Amino acid sequence: MTKIKICGLYRPQDVEYVNAARPDWCGFIINFPKSHRNLAPDQVRALRAGLAPGITPVGVFVDSPVEDAAALLNDGTISVAQLHGREDDGYIAALRALAPGCTVWKAFKVRDPQDLLAASASAADMVLLDNGYGTGAAFDWSLTQGVTRPYILAGGLTPENIPDAIARLRPWGLDISSGVETDKKKDLTKIMAAVAAARKE
Repeated sequence: MTKIKICGLYRPQDVEYVNAARPDWCGFIINFPKSHRNLAPDQVRALRAGLAPGITPVGVFVDSPVEDAAALLNDGTISVAQLHGREDDGYIAALRALAPGCTVWKAFKVRDPQDLLAASASAADMVLLDNGYGTGAAFDWSLTQGVTRPYILAGGLTPENIPDAIARLRPWGLDISSGVETDKKKDLTKIMAAVAAARKE
C-alpha cells in the first residue's frame, strides 16, 4: 500500500483534519518565512501535542542550522527531518551525529536525469522527488524511470491524480500539500479523499 504524507499543517484544525483522515505522516514547515505555512518550533510543539498516535510528525527544513533540526528530533517534537534546501551528505552526517538514530529525508527538485542521479546517490534514508518549493505543479513524471531506489513523490498531486500516479510510477510514498487546500487552507474533504485514493489499491 502506498504511504501518504499531508504536509504544511499550520492551524489547530489542520491537526484535527489529519487525525480524522489518518495519513502515515504529517508535515510542519519550520523556520521558513517564505511559506505561508511557516511555523516556529514552539508552534510545532503545540500542534504536535494534539496529533493522534500512529501519525508520524515530519519537520520540513530549508537550509536550517543542523542544531535546530537535531533539537526537535531529540525532544520528540518530530520523528523525521525532511530537508528541502542545499543540505548535502555532510549535513546529513552531522545531523545523525547530533541526533543518533534519526530518520532523514532529502528532497530533490527534478528537472533532468542528472537530478535523479543525485537523488539515487543521496545518503538520506529516503528521497523525495519534487517540482520545487510548494509550487503545486508536477514535474515530468517520465523522468522517474531513472530512479534506482524507493522514493516519495511530491509536486502537483491531487486526490484526482493520485490513482494515476500510483499506477504509473509505483512510488513508495506520496507527499501532498497544496493539492488538499482550498484558498491556501487545508480542506478536510480533500484530505480525506487523498488518503482514501492512496490506499485504494
